[in-house]
Amino acid sequence: MSEAMLNNPGLGTYRLKDDVAYQAVTTALALGYRTIDTAQMYDNEAAVGKAIADSPVSREEVFVTTKVWVDQLSREHFRRSVEQSLSRLNMNQVDLLLVHWPAPEGGIPMAEYLGELKAAQEAGLTRHIGVSNFTIAQIDEALSILGPNSLLTNQVEIHPYLPNRKLVEHCQKHDILVTGYMPLAVGRVNDDPVLNAIAENKGVKPAQVALAWIKQRGIITIPSSTRHEHLHSNLAAMDLELTVSESARIDRLGYGLRLANPSFAPAWDLD
Repeated sequence: MSEAMLNNPGLGTYRLKDDVAYQAVTTALALGYRTIDTAQMYDNEAAVGKAIADSPVSREEVFVTTKVWVDQLSREHFRRSVEQSLSRLNMNQVDLLLVHWPAPEGGIPMAEYLGELKAAQEAGLTRHIGVSNFTIAQIDEALSILGPNSLLTNQVEIHPYLPNRKLVEHCQKHDILVTGYMPLAVGRVNDDPVLNAIAENKGVKPAQVALAWIKQRGIITIPSSTRHEHLHSNLAAMDLELTVSESARIDRLGYGLRLANPSFAPAWDLD
């Protein structure tokens, strides 16, 4: 399963609402995408679920991820919020359930909400569990609570300007897949001289170069797009191979640009 996820980009649906989300998922599934990422906070679970239900692709072929928002992490709210997500998605089970962000420091204990996450899996509400936006220290704490091989993935911001090397290596050392969101740095990669030079030499687009670089690091990508052309291009990027020299040039672009950094974010690891 991990190899299939790595070799096929998922569709991220952040900021996609209503019919826009529905059409994006519909197009992505028709093109061959089989991993769809949503969240309670995105306010599009119903549109995503309807697109999957209306698609000729069987539900069993689609890997669906949703995430529990920070205001639903308590024992009082967690299970009910997951059941509400499933109702909106019109599904009995998701394939992967994530804690969207760790609870702010001094808030709900990690043992409480990870216990609820595990209970949701044991109740059959999700096949796999994982986390998102967890630091190295938080991954270690999570593993001390749940045990080894309990978490499928840690979903974090990854793009050429934020390689997140130490965190990626730490997760991979513990056999936790890394899923990179915002892989195109909200379009910034399209104007990058280094990525454009590599892309021109290969006859591809700079966004494809960025996605190929992430894939070659063993990281799953979930770019978001609504346009058929871009969805097709992102899918084709999985067949692109970069040379060692090209990858090294992209490696040097990292400077710690963090685009997802809300006030409740944890104390990030620095490369």
